[in-house]
Amino acid sequence: MRLLRKVYLAGPLFSLAEMEFNKGLSDKIVSLGYSVFLPQEDSNNSAESEIANEVIYGKNQAAIDDSDVMVAVLDGADVDSGTAWEIGYASACKKHVFGIKTDFRSMGKEGPVNLMIYYSLQKFCTSVEELLMELGGKEE
Repeated sequence: MRLLRKVYLAGPLFSLAEMEFNKGLSDKIVSLGYSVFLPQEDSNNSAESEIANEVIYGKNQAAIDDSDVMVAVLDGADVDSGTAWEIGYASACKKHVFGIKTDFRSMGKEGPVNLMIYYSLQKFCTSVEELLMELGGKEE
């Protein structure tokens, strides 16, 4: 019986490519039997106001609190700032955080990502297949 059931999927969501990657990854995690909170679908809305932003922040923070594990997309030359905050918050809450970076760029001497991010992770994965195996399944 799998102990980790609720996944919060953190990642950048500001381009069509990022949103499509997040959605595809979410679908694969769901196929393993997890429920997934995907901020681009579950908390964001098109209204731009201070009140709407506070609501989004509150929904995302509550979803992290309610999650068993976080999957964080780390692609890019540097980790997205919102994703970095989500990782830090989840780590402070003693949540398991699995990072995935399919982007081959690295930070040089520091490692594949900022050391504060890297050491907040329980597992650093470099492919979707590896991540799914870590979550207890395999890609179909």
